[in-house]
Amino acid sequence: MEKRQTERKPYALKSEKINRAIEALVSEGGMSSVDSDLLTQMITTVLKLRDEAVERGDLKILNTTLKELRWAFKVYSPYRSVRKVTIFGSARTPKQHAWYKSAKEFGRLMAEAKWMVITGGASGIMEAGNEGAGRPYSFGANIRLPFEQATNVTMENDKKLINFKYFFTRKLIFVKESDAICLFPGGFGTLDEAFEALTLIQTGKMMPRPIVAVEPKGSTYWRSWLNFIKRSLLKNKMIDAADMSLFQIVRSAKAARDTILGFYRNFHSTRFVGDVLVIRIKSKPSSKDLERLTRKFKDIIVKGKIEHSSALAAESNETGIASLPRLVFQFDRRSYGRLKQLIDGINKTGG
Repeated sequence: MEKRQTERKPYALKSEKINRAIEALVSEGGMSSVDSDLLTQMITTVLKLRDEAVERGDLKILNTTLKELRWAFKVYSPYRSVRKVTIFGSARTPKQHAWYKSAKEFGRLMAEAKWMVITGGASGIMEAGNEGAGRPYSFGANIRLPFEQATNVTMENDKKLINFKYFFTRKLIFVKESDAICLFPGGFGTLDEAFEALTLIQTGKMMPRPIVAVEPKGSTYWRSWLNFIKRSLLKNKMIDAADMSLFQIVRSAKAARDTILGFYRNFHSTRFVGDVLVIRIKSKPSSKDLERLTRKFKDIIVKGKIEHSSALAAESNETGIASLPRLVFQFDRRSYGRLKQLIDGINKTGG
């Protein structure tokens, strides 16, 4: 007997009258048909919460989360075409400390390269990064705490400063809106942010990007952290050897700047289209270079080889990068450390 294919139920309420009212409300708002399905589902979700008698405390969490993210998307929207780097580090670092001076220099160097910086908007390393980049090139993502975390002078009263209630919405913006992450020494928060960023890239939940840890001369902070990674994680096979490629430790702000800019020398971005990984680049590798890359990274290619391509039909909504050449192949979707190594190899090719 043939198995009967079960049709997937549409995401809707039991009341057809209310479903039609939701569709009418979305249409009346003038939203393009491309996004109307998502808006319809969001309103449906809100009404499902009502029908399921969700507790008021849970509703408060959802309400605040949605409002915080909506506002953050609005603030960042005009700057989406500008590359950004998120800077993490201790709020307790004094201005006279070498780490503060290094973070300030890094902010200045990135602004000179026309990059913007995102920090927590408070004191210490956050203040240093904003101070170095200057107000026009700075974002602040502050967190409201029981003890006051004051906004630094650079970000005070700036329209690009957002005050978050929840750490998880704040951390989402740190990674969603950035193209690179620069780590300076810090406490629990810095290490939490470092490990979360590494986890997101390692599992493919975040687009590949450089993660650079800056350890100015005289410090052993990141080398001690690296020893822990090697002894406790790598040695016990809790991570792969290739995962060590997901981050770099450098000794100066200039080296951090060069590492980040070098990652985008030829690489632009990635996207999955079905089973195919699309790597957007600025300049095509030669056929010889492409053959070499295919041989070297055959372990992460499910079948076939790495090939040249133009923009795929599914990318038609990204008109700003339609002219960029592409490399396409069937990636195994698990070896993201090796993918980072492939991108490093691509950056050594092209004009």
